[in-house]
Amino acid sequence: MEENHHKRWSSASCAVGAASSFATTLVTFPVYKTIFRQQLHALSITEAISQLRQEGLAGFARGIAPPLLARTLQGALMYGTHDNLLRAFSDRSPGPYSLRDRAFAGLLSGFLEALAFGPFERVQNVLQDGRTVRRFPTTWSILEEFNSYAPKERLALGYYRGLSLILTRNGLGCALYFSFKDPLRDGLSDRGLPCWLPALVSGSVNGTAISFLLFPLGVLIANVQSQVGKEETLRLPAAAAAVWRARGRKATLLYRGGSLLILRAGVTWGLTTAIYDLLVDIRG
Repeated sequence: MEENHHKRWSSASCAVGAASSFATTLVTFPVYKTIFRQQLHALSITEAISQLRQEGLAGFARGIAPPLLARTLQGALMYGTHDNLLRAFSDRSPGPYSLRDRAFAGLLSGFLEALAFGPFERVQNVLQDGRTVRRFPTTWSILEEFNSYAPKERLALGYYRGLSLILTRNGLGCALYFSFKDPLRDGLSDRGLPCWLPALVSGSVNGTAISFLLFPLGVLIANVQSQVGKEETLRLPAAAAAVWRARGRKATLLYRGGSLLILRAGVTWGLTTAIYDLLVDIRG
């Protein structure tokens, strides 16, 4: 009976993660694309919006399919694997989940997420770079380019370019998110707030803080993954130095897009956490 309940709960956690991620990605895609242009070109919000407006509606919608598909599946994988890993750890060590178990389960789920969906992010970043529109007008044209490489280069230069950066960002981000999500929610619940508000605030504050902390890493990922070609360098120190020089060696310019990131992360993680916790309460 317990095993069947666990299987049903794992399926439910995957489903709610997928549904909430799909909805929030669709709502926040305009914000995400504006942030991406700021990360790539160090533009102000006004300049980024102006650039997107010049490209028209078709150009604005370019690149929406990969993140929509990836984020939907990512939500299912992230919550589903974390739940299973956490239960596996608790089987060996009965009792309430410790901070170490939550962090380690989050780290592993983040690694799996990066390995499974790194190629989606890679294609998405190439598609959303306005400089590649003529060379790569469609997703298929990008896949043809990657598949033309030798097998090893197909992974290193193509689908998994910047993998170490993505593993670091996703693993650390998931570890921090799952470590502090529930403690922050429980602390707010003790203050007599409406039942839905603690999870919403916990997800918003937690997700926003983590996203802002890892934002410079996201800038580096966007610049590394938007490059296409065997002639481009894969040495991360050189790529980081190039980004630093392009920002005029100013730390503030590394956070171009940070203000919009707060809005996007707050909406995305707040809604996702609230929906997920609501399902937990319903299922009891």
